[in-house]
Amino acid sequence: MSNLNIERVLSVHHWNDTLFSFKTTRNPGLRFDNGQFVMIGLQQGNGRPLMRAYSIASPNYEEHLEFFSIKVQDGPLTSQLQHLQPGDELMVSRKPTGTLVLDDLLPGKHLYLLSTGTGLAPFMSVIQDPETYQRYEKIVLVHGVRYVNEVAYREFITEHLPQNEYFGESLKNQLIYYPTVTREEFENQGRLTDLMRSGKLFRDIGLPPINARDDRAMICGSPSMLDETSAVLESFGLRVSPRMGEPGDYLIERAFVEK
Repeated sequence: MSNLNIERVLSVHHWNDTLFSFKTTRNPGLRFDNGQFVMIGLQQGNGRPLMRAYSIASPNYEEHLEFFSIKVQDGPLTSQLQHLQPGDELMVSRKPTGTLVLDDLLPGKHLYLLSTGTGLAPFMSVIQDPETYQRYEKIVLVHGVRYVNEVAYREFITEHLPQNEYFGESLKNQLIYYPTVTREEFENQGRLTDLMRSGKLFRDIGLPPINARDDRAMICGSPSMLDETSAVLESFGLRVSPRMGEPGDYLIERAFVEK
């Protein structure tokens, strides 16, 4: 247990029947880079903790931690996490890690943050990092979901973050937020990869198609989404970072791929 901190749940927000987020206290000794993940879990009846990897959705300067999760009724951990209440205890690992960090990207002009579902989580911390706006002229946050009620954090991104006293003005000028829905009518419709292949994404946001000279990317989603999106980026000439600490044109969260 020495590698775990006990944190307390501060608040829980249910976005719909399948998605929720929650905030916890944060041990003062926990240090992480925006985009990284930790193991979180609950103590079980057998005395052993059940732990899973969760990206940290809150930026590394906040005093709390925030996590974004699906609800799986028969999931070993999520079936329990979805019933969290303020005041409940949660275990959080003391050693954050992960490959979705700015330092592992080569310099570029535009940063594409490509996510589906709860893959949005690490990018919520990245878009709240002032360093992101210093390194890139434009940051394109794409969030693909099936239904409109799965477009989580939209109000927070479009209304709350622009008011931030430290990076709000930069965000207004540099962040392009592009939520897209596949199974219902919405302002943007279609699968992320189809929108990239057809060029519609780039026409909609007013940027040229992705190229290896100017563009960098991070991807977070299901294993199949990672494979397909990586193939699209490779077709544009981008090359993935081969390993942690060795910069590339784009990044995937390798820990989630290997599971």
